[in-house]
Amino acid sequence: MGSLAHASVQLRRDRLADLPASIARPSYNRSDLKPGIVHIGVGNFHRAHQSWYLHRLMQRGAAHDWAIIGAGVRSYDAAMREKLRRQDYLTTLIELDPSGVSAEVVGPMTDYLPIEAGNAPLIRQMSDPAIRIVSLTVTEGGYFLDPNTGAFDVQDDDIRHDAQNPSDPRTVFGAIVAALRKRRAAGVAPFTALSCDNLQGNGSILRNCVVGLARLSDADLANWIDQHGAFPNSMVDCIVPATTDQVVSQCRELGIDDLAPVTHENFRQWVIEDDFCAGRPAWEDVGVTMTNNVHVYEAMKLRILNGGHQLLANVGEILNIPTISDCMQDAGVLEFFRKVQVEEIVPHVAPVSGTRPDEYLKLVERRFANSTIYDTTRRVAFDGSSRHPGFLLPSLRDALGAGSSVTGLALAAAFWARMCVGVREDGTEIEANDPLWAGLKTAALAAKDDPQAWVGQTNLYGETGLDDRFTHEFSNWLSLIWQEGCREAINIYLR
Repeated sequence: MGSLAHASVQLRRDRLADLPASIARPSYNRSDLKPGIVHIGVGNFHRAHQSWYLHRLMQRGAAHDWAIIGAGVRSYDAAMREKLRRQDYLTTLIELDPSGVSAEVVGPMTDYLPIEAGNAPLIRQMSDPAIRIVSLTVTEGGYFLDPNTGAFDVQDDDIRHDAQNPSDPRTVFGAIVAALRKRRAAGVAPFTALSCDNLQGNGSILRNCVVGLARLSDADLANWIDQHGAFPNSMVDCIVPATTDQVVSQCRELGIDDLAPVTHENFRQWVIEDDFCAGRPAWEDVGVTMTNNVHVYEAMKLRILNGGHQLLANVGEILNIPTISDCMQDAGVLEFFRKVQVEEIVPHVAPVSGTRPDEYLKLVERRFANSTIYDTTRRVAFDGSSRHPGFLLPSLRDALGAGSSVTGLALAAAFWARMCVGVREDGTEIEANDPLWAGLKTAALAAKDDPQAWVGQTNLYGETGLDDRFTHEFSNWLSLIWQEGCREAINIYLR
């Protein structure tokens, strides 16, 4: 494969024909594509998931008026824009599976807007009547939610700025409101706003953010958006690791010089509420589930898969286990994961369309154990301040409400608190890995002597942090972890 690296072809539209014959590529004429979607937050997940589904439609000769224009609202998005611009917005997707590696080039994105303060290019593009969907992957923590109530946080500094300066917004929601204001003034119907982030009820949350922000400056506009816009709920699923230098090299060995290739597993799922106000691609033709009952799908996935990721990643970081698949090969960590799932998470999850929660857990185990996916514990542990409340706390609340065991979930919380001290058991440093890292580290250090300093963080646990059953279990586990270590805590839990 070394000789192939020297023969790699630079990824550009005019070099697609020069790619190795084994590499699938767009069969459609990308010059004929017309934009219909603006996607905000062009990370690896979007390119391996939403973009891939649209690519499949385009390969069939459909959806050529639904091309994607990429966008971002943060300064760091500019680096991705420049990489993709230099290769005509094409992306190499490398599928990693124990049975073999394959690659394809996808091309539904035709432009990526410049990143500017005030977001003028983004607002201008979303105001275009040709744009009928604005989709987002801005992470679970990007929705300005009040940690105690889950409501839209109107007191956030950036939100207050956007309410007072609606023509010069800082946030993605401010830009969306500004574009919708322009559309309304021009007599143009609103677009559908489609969240693709891992939040239960993500469409309803997005509606609350957009309408709530509009209401702070223009009640009539807010009512128009609420009445005529659409914010479908959706559930997305595909394991997509971060791109490393090793991935770039692997792509070159396959014959493609791609500045930002993406690796992914051999599994995708997308479930969308069929509620669009300005049309949509025929996604159901390429495997997307269109339904009016997204909630049951997302509850199963968020609790078992995303919650399971947090069970593994925090203790994996403390024990310096590099990847999720390595965690699944660690007998103690694997049995901890299984016991918490079987006893405290799965019993509170409803079956979905013929799939029982225990069957779904087996599927998740197989996916997590895929050793060809180099998905680091660090990536999965990132932003625990959003992921623990979003993925594990709902199971904890249900278990407490049912009077069933919370022992394993309390241990998981204790592992997270121990991880946030920032030092592994082997003495190596865990670098900052959360937007709230400084506060988490302060609370984690204080919790060594006073466990309530951790669970008393109302921005994370709300009233659950006052529940005597949970706090008692948490305190015992955290004390044991500091005295005996994580391995012994797992051994005692399994006994």
